[in-house]
Amino acid sequence: MHAANPRRGYLLGLTAYGLWGLFPLYFKILENIPAGEILVHRVLWSALCGLLLLQLWRHPGWWRELRDNPRLLAVLAGSGLLIACNWLLYVWAVNNGRMLETSLGYYINPLVNVLLGLLLLGERLRPLQWLAVGLAALGVLQQLWQLGSLPWISLALALSFGFYGLIRKRAPVAALPGLVVETWLLLPPALGWLWLHPDAGSAQGAFWSTPQALWLAMAGPVTLVPLLCFNAAARHLPYATLGFLQYLAPTLVLLLAVFVYGEPLEPGKLAAFVCIWLGLAVYSLDIWRHLQRPPATP
Repeated sequence: MHAANPRRGYLLGLTAYGLWGLFPLYFKILENIPAGEILVHRVLWSALCGLLLLQLWRHPGWWRELRDNPRLLAVLAGSGLLIACNWLLYVWAVNNGRMLETSLGYYINPLVNVLLGLLLLGERLRPLQWLAVGLAALGVLQQLWQLGSLPWISLALALSFGFYGLIRKRAPVAALPGLVVETWLLLPPALGWLWLHPDAGSAQGAFWSTPQALWLAMAGPVTLVPLLCFNAAARHLPYATLGFLQYLAPTLVLLLAVFVYGEPLEPGKLAAFVCIWLGLAVYSLDIWRHLQRPPATP
């Protein structure tokens, strides 16, 4: 295990969330392909790309560690199932004109992370961080009120990714080997789906001579790169801090939804987002102040 490096953690976290925030641009290219079929190819191409990366980026002893500790395989199977559910719901929502609900889900997710960090990891927040949490919670409650019903898409996205991140933070396996094992454990059901759906578009030979075939094959690296950054960042940052960095992704999704894809943002909803942005500003100020302090003398 390497010592925590907060600055590296922030860089990796910002990279992961920035890429996730731009995901709708990619999935809109594939919007005529069913979400389940896209999920299958995310698993297939992620498993292949991950294995190739693992050959280039050596992790000595990772397979022996998993072989000697079968419980780790069960843990990674659980985290793989959570991330697959998250992938499926996100793609379906984006390609069905519900990007603002996905944005709300990933604004709720940091609050889920804070709750999990407090209850399960024993983490504590400083006073300014509590103020930031309060402002963000106010904004999320405003969004919940504006929707007028239980936002099941938002809640499911937040909970599935929150528990995924928690499991990966606690699992004693490096980011790349863990992700490779997750995707390979998902490979049998993915291949089973293709076998049960021989009429699927991507199961036809003619499909692979179209431009969309290349975009679908890109699902591997598109999926792999931000997840690797996220899993590595989780090793260097407190879970609550990692959660607040996530506000970057839903902000980018919000901007794409409103300015690129024309989803309406009423004044009431805008007020809720202002509360969330203020919370992020306060939290960022606290992080900056904390990093400026000299390290404690042993």
